[in-house]
Amino acid sequence: MENTFVCISCYYKGSEFLEELKHLGNKVILITSENLKNRKWPWDSIDEVYYMPEIKPAIWNLEHLVQGFSHLMKIHQIDAVVALDDYDVEKAAMLRETFRIPGMGQTTHRYFRDKLAMRQMAKDSGINVPEFCSVFNDVKLTDFCDKNPAPWVLKPRSEASASGIQKINSKKELWEALDKLKEERYLFLLETYKPGRVFHVDSLVYNKEIVFTSAAQYLSPPMNVAHDGGVFRTRTLGRYSDHFKNLEIENRKVLENFGLKNGATHTEFILGDDGKWYFLETSSRVGGAHIPDLIEASSSINIWHEWAKIETALLRNTKYEVPKPTGFYAGLIVSLAKEKNPDITEFQCDEVYKFKDLDYHIGIVYKSDKEEIIQKKLDEATEKIIDHVLNIIPPQSKPTS
Repeated sequence: MENTFVCISCYYKGSEFLEELKHLGNKVILITSENLKNRKWPWDSIDEVYYMPEIKPAIWNLEHLVQGFSHLMKIHQIDAVVALDDYDVEKAAMLRETFRIPGMGQTTHRYFRDKLAMRQMAKDSGINVPEFCSVFNDVKLTDFCDKNPAPWVLKPRSEASASGIQKINSKKELWEALDKLKEERYLFLLETYKPGRVFHVDSLVYNKEIVFTSAAQYLSPPMNVAHDGGVFRTRTLGRYSDHFKNLEIENRKVLENFGLKNGATHTEFILGDDGKWYFLETSSRVGGAHIPDLIEASSSINIWHEWAKIETALLRNTKYEVPKPTGFYAGLIVSLAKEKNPDITEFQCDEVYKFKDLDYHIGIVYKSDKEEIIQKKLDEATEKIIDHVLNIIPPQSKPTS
């Protein structure tokens, strides 16, 4: 039985999802940004492709998107609309509601896209979050700052990465930063800076049940890498470790209270220096920064493929069962490189699961049955990258996702 999926992505990502959808016998339509038409999409798995010009990075004219989609509806019975990136969640939700296509609507999508909405929902649900405040009203904001001493973090409500986040150390800095935002001030929020270790939990949800969970610790938090440059690193946690068990519990609280019914999720938490777990943010999509490779190395679960299987099973009213995960440890390291194709000879070792083929980057995924070996390999690779490979450039206006 062939179902028709419209997949939306303003980034070059999700190829494995598209391939698996086609492999399962579906019709696949891709809507992507015009500037991505020359990228190496899996064309054999795409039946039709349509392009949208960008107003600014990752932003499309939504009225034109709806108009174009209405023409698609004339010639196709569209069964599902899937957002492949955080920036596309809003677009997909709007199309579903406009054309009455099943799936996450505009109310629920805000809990997985708008950082202010997700923090308020978490707080209302009894989930620990760093103290936060909207920046709409000067009096309310001043009261928040008086009660919660600096430093604070000024965050975009709808960015898909650490780009745009500012650490604020005084009221003077805060008012200067808000003045620069001008009429876009309402698109931000302020929260207390919470020192600690940052973790990410990646899940698959089927009929409201979390059927797969992977947990990992950022060794170089995305915010640090986005602002200071350097090497991005993360490693998985043992499935029977205390941290893994605690993160499973916290992740379940978030997804159940936020109302996610089906799909892939990427959620971040911080273990504060006070020993408490705090919710940072969540998203209804596969994690970026090549995290799916980390998950596959440790569990043998390709989260893109399994998400495609879930979406197909839902439409066909068939049962989905996730494969039993393996229990390896894995590590991921990614860095900008001075050369387009950096020499990887000195990084070769038995623990390499794969090298990522990325222009002007070096990316390595490690796999081992011992946690300490993964940490050792990440540390060794970091030294070599800093000595011979690393290139640091200012943050881009459009974050990598």
